[in-house]
Order: sequence, then structure tokens, then C-alpha cells
Amino acid sequence: MCLALPCRVVELRPDDMAVIDMAGVGKEISLALVDDVVVGDYVIVHVGYALTRLDPDEADKTLALFAELGEAALQETTAG
Repeated sequence: MCLALPCRVVELRPDDMAVIDMAGVGKEISLALVDDVVVGDYVIVHVGYALTRLDPDEADKTLALFAELGEAALQETTAG
């Protein structure tokens, strides 16, 4: 199973590289597959590559859903 995550670009670097914020952790990724990314954009990231830009509202909804799923999974493991 593959999982691609929405992440916010926090720094642009040379050679089509960038730093993203992944749940509070900075990670360097490649922007080689996506054009015209600027700091503050959300991108879908999979195995170190930005695949596409994402609308900020959609990114917020997706991240909120992931947070809900994480909380539900945590409650399930602590309830049993």
C-alpha cells in the first residue's frame, strides 16, 4: 500500500529541492515533478517527491481527517 501525504513547503532549495513541514518535522524533498511551487504551497508527497500541488482547503481537510483517524486508532488501542 502506498500513502501520499499533503505537506506545506517551508523552504526552497537549489536543484529543484525543498523542505516541507511533515507534522512538525522538516524533510527535504524533490520538486522535479512539479512546476512553480512557492513557499507556503501544499504538495502531495510520496517517497521524497512532490507529485502535485494541492489546494490549501483540501490539504486542511485531508490533514484533519488523518488527525481524526489517528485519534480514533489511539482510543481503540487504549480502550481494549
